[in-house]
Amino acid sequence: MLAKRKPKKNIKVTQDIKSSTINIFYNILIFVIAVVIIYLGYSIYLKLSKKNSELSSAEKKEVAAEIIQLDVLNGCGVSGVADRFTDYLRAHNFDVVELGNYKVNGVVNYNINETFVIDRIGNRANALKVAKELGIENVKVIQQLNEDYFLDVSLIIGKDYYKLKPIKGTE
Repeated sequence: MLAKRKPKKNIKVTQDIKSSTINIFYNILIFVIAVVIIYLGYSIYLKLSKKNSELSSAEKKEVAAEIIQLDVLNGCGVSGVADRFTDYLRAHNFDVVELGNYKVNGVVNYNINETFVIDRIGNRANALKVAKELGIENVKVIQQLNEDYFLDVSLIIGKDYYKLKPIKGTE
């Protein structure tokens, strides 16, 4: 019987060695698979974030709205000039929602030398479209974001109004 027991121990030890070797192999295999999955997940994350950044940069390219709402403000003091600009802009498919005198801190200001356009909502393309239609240089387009305004653009008519298309084109 002693002879029979010793081979059983050898068989058991051999099986333990085989099973521990297989366990080590499986552990290494699981580790390698986990590393590959993490790497692939990270690669997918980078590609998706790159696509999102490309989409957001594409969204940042401003496109002028089909209908631009604006107000026309007289900053030169010449009577009727805001009406002429309003008529011109409406004839060219702009939605002039208000016209009046340019005010600074509630006081009428007629000392504006050069006509300029103000972007009110953060879409400079709208203001540039208005400026182009009137013959105003792009450098005279500024941005003043104000959540209290419910319009896209403000046009401030200065003393150089006679150089612009609504007046120059009709004479």
